[in-house]
Amino acid sequence: MLSNTNVDSDWDWQIKDKTSWWGASLFEIWLYRHLILGLVRRDFLLSYQQTILGPLWVLLQPLMVLITYVLVFGKLVGISTQGTPPVLFYLAGIILWNLFNDSFTSTSSIFRDNAHIFSKVYFPRLVMPLAQLSAQLLRFVIQLLLLLLLTGYYWVFTKWPVPTALQLVLALVVVIFTAALSLALGLIFSVLTGKYRDVAYVVSLGVRLLMFLTPVIYPISYVAEKWRWIVELNPLTPLFELFRFCLLNNGTVTTGQVLYSGIVTILLLTMALLLFNKTGDKLIDVI
Repeated sequence: MLSNTNVDSDWDWQIKDKTSWWGASLFEIWLYRHLILGLVRRDFLLSYQQTILGPLWVLLQPLMVLITYVLVFGKLVGISTQGTPPVLFYLAGIILWNLFNDSFTSTSSIFRDNAHIFSKVYFPRLVMPLAQLSAQLLRFVIQLLLLLLLTGYYWVFTKWPVPTALQLVLALVVVIFTAALSLALGLIFSVLTGKYRDVAYVVSLGVRLLMFLTPVIYPISYVAEKWRWIVELNPLTPLFELFRFCLLNNGTVTTGQVLYSGIVTILLLTMALLLFNKTGDKLIDVI
């Protein structure tokens, strides 16, 4: 006769009607690493399915935007890049913005786009956002190689300074915090778009407006002193300036601004994870 004292210990996992603020453990997410890799592969292949150029669009898209920025903002508007070659200045901003923008927008619609999967199969809900973020990081790495290739030309044929090891490490930290910030905002808005479909339109409009408050097409020093504080409130601003400083030796940023950006990112990510874990399972009944 079976004893009921330790029945729970006979199961690897249980599905209960209670939600947790902490959600799945890191170990449980690690167990689903193959699912994350499969989702990244699926997303990458579907994005370029039935296209003539295929994955080349990963490079062509930022190049086309780069040409537009150089002609419009560099030649017509005449925004100064402070001695940095415009090609490098704009491309550095473009690829970092693409990482934030694409990660944020894809994560913000997680529940709306995957409701049919969430309602039928169990897996940690955080797997989907992590897969989306990983896919965008893959694209970022490819575009970063393009930036390094163009920068290498200036290293070899001009006297453009080569980044130090510390600068490269700081550039990696910038990428991590940019990805974390996009994930945090994406998780928060994924809950909101799951409940209220109207928020999706706000996300689409808001991310376009946010770009103009982020030094993607201009250096922070180009902004007038009386308005600069508005741009500096944006936690992305120190990250973009530090990214250009690390790779191109051109950027205006202080230690305090970097700490501000890091603290805001950590707080938003913590709040986003708690909110996502607590309300994620309940949203399946709403969508």
